[in-house]
Amino acid sequence: MKQGSRTTNKRVLMALSGGIDSAVSTHLLLKAGYEVEAAFMKNWSSTAGLKYSDCPWLVDRQDALRVAAHFGIPMHTVNYEKEYKKTVMDYFFKEYKAGRTPNPDVMCNKEIKFKVLYNWARKQGFDYIATGHYAQVKKIKNKTGESYQLVRSKDEFKDQTYFIYNIKQSQLPHLLFPIGGMKKSEVRAMAKKLKLPNATKKESMGLCFVGQIRLKDFLEQKLKVKTGPIVNMSGEKIGEHNGLAFYTIGQRQGINVGKDGPWFVVSKNLNTNTLVATNNPNDPALQTKQIEIHSVNWISEPNNYPAKLTGRFRHQGNLEKLVLSKGSRGHYKVEFAKPQKAVASGQSLVLYDGKICVGGGVIV
Repeated sequence: MKQGSRTTNKRVLMALSGGIDSAVSTHLLLKAGYEVEAAFMKNWSSTAGLKYSDCPWLVDRQDALRVAAHFGIPMHTVNYEKEYKKTVMDYFFKEYKAGRTPNPDVMCNKEIKFKVLYNWARKQGFDYIATGHYAQVKKIKNKTGESYQLVRSKDEFKDQTYFIYNIKQSQLPHLLFPIGGMKKSEVRAMAKKLKLPNATKKESMGLCFVGQIRLKDFLEQKLKVKTGPIVNMSGEKIGEHNGLAFYTIGQRQGINVGKDGPWFVVSKNLNTNTLVATNNPNDPALQTKQIEIHSVNWISEPNNYPAKLTGRFRHQGNLEKLVLSKGSRGHYKVEFAKPQKAVASGQSLVLYDGKICVGGGVIV
């Protein structure tokens, strides 16, 4: 959090979620001398047409209000339900219906937090928008002036650059991640020391802004279930699946083939509504060395191609060495140094040069 100083009068809009990460971030901003206001985003509250309802926004907003009151700062409640449904949830269901594996948290950050909220904050005259993400922004001076880098957090396990790789270079000068230089254990300790009203709140692990609900249960609310055959690598029927949308490549749980298991999902054929599975965890069919990505966002694009980088295709996944080259139609070709297991279409591949998050894209 290099921007500003203890004497600054720069205005910051803090995205307050009700959790301890954004609460501790608020404390650090005030301590650094910023003029801080909070914003709570109401993104999902509708239960229309849903079988299950576990939307935590009321509880989270109450926690956010308590945090704002604790620090004596104003809090804005902004309603982005319309935008969230259109850009996140409709996309989420559409992708699963098409047999892909989307990441709603990536899309939420791209379309809501770092687009709709960011634009609103700038129009309201805020110099910065701050969030409780575990990430860092570094300013780099060079011959042509200065640029900014998105860098992994001090806490490598909690690092959240995977979820925010769609940030634009032009936005980085106006973004603050106050806890990016801390470990989660340090954040928890500080919350308790400050006696924050939400210091003992458990971490949210549910679907982005929707809450704690099993993915299958949530998908069933909008997608029509169509059962079909499960076949082995020889094409022999070994069971019945509950609907292709409920399975992802490499999945082991919930396949429900009783004998000769465990079984792993190899592929999904939407034309024949067939799920292909193997009981060999090291089956070459589960491995892939070459993929393509589309919808690529560059924060810091490589100067030359092919580019030697590292990447991960799931949050907290291993950083794997790869070579990136330009393809056609805006796609990029990726060749991993070693075969990767269970790479699924629709997942995001996020790219790094050392600790710098340079960008990423969606797997074809």
